[in-house]
Order: sequence, then structure tokens, then C-alpha cells
Amino acid sequence: MTSRFVSDEGSLRLAPRRHQDTKGGITSGRLAGALKVIESLIGRKIGMVQLFDPQGKAVAGTVVQLGPCTVVQVKQDQPRNCKVVQLGFDDVPESKMTKPLAGHFRKAGVSPKRYLREVRADEADELEVGQQILADVFSVGQKVDVIGISKGKGFAGMVRRYGAAGGPKSHGSTSHRRIGSVGSNTWPGRVFRGKRMPGHLGHERVTAMNLEVLQVRPAENMVFVKGCVPGPCGGLVLVRRSVKQKAKKQ
Repeated sequence: MTSRFVSDEGSLRLAPRRHQDTKGGITSGRLAGALKVIESLIGRKIGMVQLFDPQGKAVAGTVVQLGPCTVVQVKQDQPRNCKVVQLGFDDVPESKMTKPLAGHFRKAGVSPKRYLREVRADEADELEVGQQILADVFSVGQKVDVIGISKGKGFAGMVRRYGAAGGPKSHGSTSHRRIGSVGSNTWPGRVFRGKRMPGHLGHERVTAMNLEVLQVRPAENMVFVKGCVPGPCGGLVLVRRSVKQKAKKQ
């Protein structure tokens, strides 16, 4: 028998936890679930699709495989003075784990995971190690933020990297897409730190904020969000409750 909770006013609800054996496998037994609120879930970007709203308008959306995420550890973060939960995502054979990581998962009683992330939790005291968080914690119409690593595009110049206007386009000009003057006169005689110049483009942490959830498919662990999501297909993403929407409610 399996039961799942649904979302309520933007809160994330956890699926009930089943008793596990020492190898991390789920065994039949009493379900011990509780309603807890956390900040984020780990997922994977699948790709973009085209959806249609009730009015027949085409909407671009992104498919995210969200979870199942497993609670690996619950602890107190002393520097930030808050409770954090360590979530694991994507099963991986134990043979591919280092001995310290394998021991960490063995101590928690869960199967080894490829990715580990720590997220804040409002009530982490009552969370149990081994609980699984499923994709149906989000509801249609909810606002979320999606965090990912953008695509790396290698070395780029000023025009592509920062949208610089460039130089004259006439035949006599030899600086169509060059950076131009960057130095100063006798004083200060140097280039200030932070000056925009050619360099590595992309491959940095990007947050797409206030994306609307279009569809939720719990059976497939899929969430459809409106708009684009940073990163390539198959890239790791972190989906959290919208920070701006949360601030507005307060």
C-alpha cells in the first residue's frame, strides 16, 4: 500500500517512509510518514516541449525529472544557525563509490547516490533518514526557482560575452569586434579589477526565477515548468520554492 501527500499553499510535503534493510533496499512494512517543509529538491533537466493551455495557446516548457530524493542525513548547520537536510539523488553502484562515501551511505542505511546536496529544512528534527521525497510535492500553478550550471561556450570576445556594440563597420576600420581601449592615462596607470574583457563564457551557476509549474506527473517523476531552464539536457538542477513569492506572502 502506497500513499502520497499533495502540495498545500506552496509547501513541499514528503512521501511516507518505508522501513529499509541494511543494504538500502525498501522492504514492506509500516509506513511512517510526516508532513515536513523543505527548501529544494534535486532533479535532472530532460529537455523542452510545447504545451497548450486551455485557450489553445502554445506554451514552451521544460521537462524536469524531479526525484525521487532520499534523506541521507539531518543535521544542524552551526554557522548559518539553521537545520539542513542532506538529499541524495540518482542511484549508483557501490563499486563506483569511494570508501568514505560508501561508509557514509552504509551508516545511513540507504543505497549509494550519485549526487548529494544539502538544503534547508524548517522542521528537520522530525525527519527520518531514508524518507523519499517524490515529484508530486509540487502542484500546478506553483512558482518555483530552478538552479543549474549554464552551458559552457568556451572563450568569447566582448561582443558575444557582454553584448558590446563593437567598433565602426566601415571598410576603413580595423576594429569591428575588438575590445578597444581598456587602460588609463598616467594615473592610475593600470586596469581596474573587474573590467569587462574577453574570457570564458558560460559554465556558471544560474537561477531561473518565478517559473510556473505547468504539469506534474508523479508516476513518471516528471515536472513541467514554463520557460527555459539553465544547463544542457541531462544536467543537474535544483528546484526550490520561489524566493520572491515566499517573500511576498510574508
